[in-house]
Amino acid sequence: MKSEIKIEIELDETKQPEKITWHAEGGDGTQVRDSKAMLLSFFDRESLETFKIDLWTKDLQIAEMDRLMFNTLKALAETYYRATKNESLANDMHSLVQHFGRETKIIEESN
Repeated sequence: MKSEIKIEIELDETKQPEKITWHAEGGDGTQVRDSKAMLLSFFDRESLETFKIDLWTKDLQIAEMDRLMFNTLKALAETYYRATKNESLANDMHSLVQHFGRETKIIEESN
């Protein structure tokens, strides 16, 4: 069985991303989604290096980038825990996520 994810990037005349669209097949057919940013990482089997593609459109606001980073960091901490069961380090990662959320005002300060 195979599944395909297709990513399309529309560039302006200076090669800056204007539109990011991705398509994925799922249980309910192919879905097409528009995005303002993407972070994609591949862990190379031979070199053990991580190759990544980070793109964002010209209209992405700083607050939106903050939210993208917050959600990504949170997901990374959860993925790390599921993969390793290293609760201590996953909790440290979650602490960083909480700090990031407070500093960017995504999470309100509690008194």
